[in-house]
Amino acid sequence: MTGELESRIRAELGAPLPSVTRTVAAELAKIGGAGTLAVLHYGSAMRTKDAEGVLDFYVLVDDLKAWPGRPLAAAAGAVLPPNVERREIEAGRRVVPAKVAILSLAQFERMVSGAGVDTTVWARFCQPAALAWRRDEAAEQAVVSAIGQAVVTAARWAAMLGPAQGPAEAFWTALFRQTYAAELRVERAGREATLMAFAEDRYRTLTPLAWARAGVAYRTEGDGILRPLIGAAERRRLRLAWAMKRRLGKPLNVLRLIKAVFTFQGAFRYAAWKIERHTGVRIEVTPWKERHPVLAAPGVLWRLSREGVFRRSAAPAGQAPAGQAPLPRSQG
Repeated sequence: MTGELESRIRAELGAPLPSVTRTVAAELAKIGGAGTLAVLHYGSAMRTKDAEGVLDFYVLVDDLKAWPGRPLAAAAGAVLPPNVERREIEAGRRVVPAKVAILSLAQFERMVSGAGVDTTVWARFCQPAALAWRRDEAAEQAVVSAIGQAVVTAARWAAMLGPAQGPAEAFWTALFRQTYAAELRVERAGREATLMAFAEDRYRTLTPLAWARAGVAYRTEGDGILRPLIGAAERRRLRLAWAMKRRLGKPLNVLRLIKAVFTFQGAFRYAAWKIERHTGVRIEVTPWKERHPVLAAPGVLWRLSREGVFRRSAAPAGQAPAGQAPLPRSQG
């Protein structure tokens, strides 16, 4: 991938990071040894440059066997990627907790392409991320190309899932609303608006570049209003494809959670922290729950249901859920 889109992605990946974050990334790279290609930092801590809480990383490796872990972890990660674990990394005088997802470069490239029903990787990496460590220039180029592909994949779906016409941010807001609904996510309503508020100008700039790369024709109606030109037959085909992703997305993520119990040390404690961070619902962590996270899960889900976390559902493409302002629609 070459051109303006690549240049912007490369600059974004090279954004400054706290020294603690880079130290943690370098230590994670050492765990995979010579087989580590790159360490990507993403999520709310990356967006705010806050290195005080749990830091989120993706580690890309040549082969999953390069990463040490529990028995059969590499095999499990090959069948149902990514493998996820919690690490505590010494960085100066601090011990920094980190959630680490491990993928081979080949898996990452396949998942950002949008192949299959899974939305999790391209939906995360179409958002801002930082290249916290890379093995060499070739590894950096591979990451830049893959992240660019994630943006193109997401923009293509945004054109279909968004309004008939509207500003660029309306398409991305609709996209994130729909991807949350397709995954097993514990997010309060309006989370997608928070993502947009962080980098509205970014999405506004990347949309025409990504649509051009994706082959999505569009018209500019004036005042930043975009109208993707998607034929009725193509729209029906894409809607059917998205319905399949949404139908299978939650079961796929349930399987990942079950797998994490056996490959992710401290999974319940991390999940409780993440739930409180994103929803405000405090989940008590007890020794029994940490030993038996699968048995504890129904109680957690019941509590979240009582708190209304799951009441937000994605509206049909181009519509807003109840209680939110509708996205702009075509007047023609």
